[in-house]
Amino acid sequence: MSAPEPKAAMGDVVIAVDVGGTLMKCALVSTDGRVLHSVRRPTDRERGPEAVVDAVLGTVADLVAQARGFGGNPLAVGLTVPGVVDSTKGVAVFASNLGWRDVPFRALVEERVGLPAALGHDVRTGALAEARLGAGRGSEYMLFVAIGTGIAAGYFPGGKGLDGAHGSACEIGHISVRPDGPQCGCGQRGCVEVIASAASLARRYQEATGENLGAAEVAHKVAEGDAVAGELWAETVEVLADGLLIGMALYDPDTIVLGGGLAEAGPLLLEPLEARLRAKATFHTVPRLVHAELGDEAGCIGASLIGLDRMRETAP
Repeated sequence: MSAPEPKAAMGDVVIAVDVGGTLMKCALVSTDGRVLHSVRRPTDRERGPEAVVDAVLGTVADLVAQARGFGGNPLAVGLTVPGVVDSTKGVAVFASNLGWRDVPFRALVEERVGLPAALGHDVRTGALAEARLGAGRGSEYMLFVAIGTGIAAGYFPGGKGLDGAHGSACEIGHISVRPDGPQCGCGQRGCVEVIASAASLARRYQEATGENLGAAEVAHKVAEGDAVAGELWAETVEVLADGLLIGMALYDPDTIVLGGGLAEAGPLLLEPLEARLRAKATFHTVPRLVHAELGDEAGCIGASLIGLDRMRETAP
């Protein structure tokens, strides 16, 4: 694995790998959450699920060797993956875009490199980084919502993620808020995700105008006063507010952190969204609404945190 020089001198480090559909974000992270060195590798998913697993394990081994080559002391490995994850057992249960089922990643990594390893869900682990070190630091009850291709969320009472009995807690994106709305990929109708995700906004704009624009470009159209974009944006905000209001009723967060591509619109999204939440709230206390801080590095920083947690759990 070719790589540039690390950003800072190495000491104790955690190996962090954030597996996506096409790329792995890889990093050597200090024990206080600083990314010292980062690279990207392909997942090789076109070669099938076994090749993806081999690529992940090979990447971890390469990073351990790199850390030692830089004079660092690798302490643990943190790995995040999409799909259904059993973090307690360290098993990647299922990922539709990568094709695997029941992969015991924690055991495989620990056997391969001889370091304590942890496995986490990609969105919830990135949200953990925001809870401890990013926009949610100091929060006792943070709700994180990522608005991207889909909508995923995580709830963090006391800075610890709530996974649920089956690893699928806090699926705000799959709350049906428009029962007569469009069909969602989950099988329901009118879910928050099928109307208010970044991908859905872009799709609906194309259906209305014939222009094939990304969500960020649609947001620019909103800022420029485009009537169609403005109408779709208002509907997106309204649906997001309905989903978050249910989240507020269920979890009573003190902070809502918004991440993902659509949140990059900043005040264009946050200001009307907060206004709609305040207008809709009855018994609810409207929490602080903020933009995620850690950006592209959140997944690797979160992976390092769960790796350190695993190291402490397994310490004699």
